[in-house]
Amino acid sequence: MNNTSSIAERVHRLREEVGEHCTRVGRDPQSVSILAVSKRHSVQAIRQAMEAGLTDFGENYAQELVEKAEQLPQGIRWHYIGQLQKSKIRLLAPHVTVLQTVPSLKLAQALSKRMDDLGRNLEVHLQVNLANEPQKAGMPVDALPPAVQEVHALPHLLLTGLMAIPPVTDDPEDSRPWFKQLRQLADLHGLPKCSMGMSADWRVAIEEGATQLRLGTAIFGPRA
Repeated sequence: MNNTSSIAERVHRLREEVGEHCTRVGRDPQSVSILAVSKRHSVQAIRQAMEAGLTDFGENYAQELVEKAEQLPQGIRWHYIGQLQKSKIRLLAPHVTVLQTVPSLKLAQALSKRMDDLGRNLEVHLQVNLANEPQKAGMPVDALPPAVQEVHALPHLLLTGLMAIPPVTDDPEDSRPWFKQLRQLADLHGLPKCSMGMSADWRVAIEEGATQLRLGTAIFGPRA
């Protein structure tokens, strides 16, 4: 996409391209949603994306999410997609709609307790470290079966899916086996949602069963 085009133009073209690619590979375009990754982008940029019809926005930093949530309409669905730390749960809990990066049962338990204090439920995804990369958060694949069972049992948490960030690569095709594995794991555990695919590899993610694409540069352009 042309980086000089407006956010509204990018959103419009991106929606068309996502819909066309879904149809091309035999998927219902309505089965794939766009999460606008607004990390380090301005409130004004988010407003423009909202005016173009987007409702779901993802942030990587707790304080930044809170500051933006306090300046923008309540209709936004805020997704937290950064590394989850216990010290940030109290800050995030009142504002976040979906927490995609639950990396362990211990943090899920802390999150459940905080949501109980607030008297509301929260949709969550478990983050899986598919390649066991030491620099990345997320639980190993072999820890997933007991974690799914135990998180399902926690009050106030609604476990709906899995999230993963594949190893960094220049070739989108390199992400295919990781996307395929995440979809297989989600299906194995009866979880309908798969948050996978970013601006460089979203087409491959759709082909392998993504239900939500995390797109930042494709919507907002390069970060300053």
